[in-house]
Amino acid sequence: MIENKTPKRSIVTGAASGIGRAIAEQLIESGGRVLAFDLDKEKLTESAHRYGDAYVAVDGSVTDTLAVRSAVATAESELGGIDALFNVAGGLRPAPIIELAEEDWDFTIDVVLRGVFLCTKYAATSMVEAARGGAIVNISSVNAHMPLYGGSAYAAGKSGVEMFGRNAALELGRHGIRVNTVLPGLVDTPMAAIILENEGIMAEFNANAVLKRPAQPSELAAPAVFLASSAASYITGTELVVDGGYEIGGYPDLSKYL
Repeated sequence: MIENKTPKRSIVTGAASGIGRAIAEQLIESGGRVLAFDLDKEKLTESAHRYGDAYVAVDGSVTDTLAVRSAVATAESELGGIDALFNVAGGLRPAPIIELAEEDWDFTIDVVLRGVFLCTKYAATSMVEAARGGAIVNISSVNAHMPLYGGSAYAAGKSGVEMFGRNAALELGRHGIRVNTVLPGLVDTPMAAIILENEGIMAEFNANAVLKRPAQPSELAAPAVFLASSAASYITGTELVVDGGYEIGGYPDLSKYL
């Protein structure tokens, strides 16, 4: 039987809330230490008080090269290295294409895709230099496969994350670094509030979704942590859809609501 060892030293982006926070919590509960990287300094501070030395809070943007490099350097000095990177940070400014402001397109693509590139580049550099291997888990979305009304930038960015993950797996495998991607459906997070708080959308979603409910963040954290663990030691360059049957059950027509 393969012993399931979870990473002991991890960077988690978007760690202040939602899926990122749930991943950080599960890693710490499994005996690991986490560098939590997020823009929300207040929520980071709250978690730092709760978890003590196991939680190193760094506020900054995944789109800022200097901030990312600083976060990686802090992980090296405070955690002693990096065993795993979880690219979770995301953002969305929804609007139909002909109404979508160019700056809102740029914002979404920067957070969703550029952030994954920057964090992967600098965390992987640290892993390669340490020559101990490692794991990278990207959080994409089922909207990498399914169009989202008003979410063209988000869907395009998440599709890019999926292919970027495959390419990273191809290039980093020779260094013992595995790269995989999780594709969530609808998750009960602050970013999904525009959908979760709309009674019409949720009525349609619950009528069509196979499991009749959105996921809780912990239900995405568990498979993400698994992919970074020793139990997934021969899994790389793949995608795991964790959507409660969202893709096969159908999804609401958001054009009626946005």
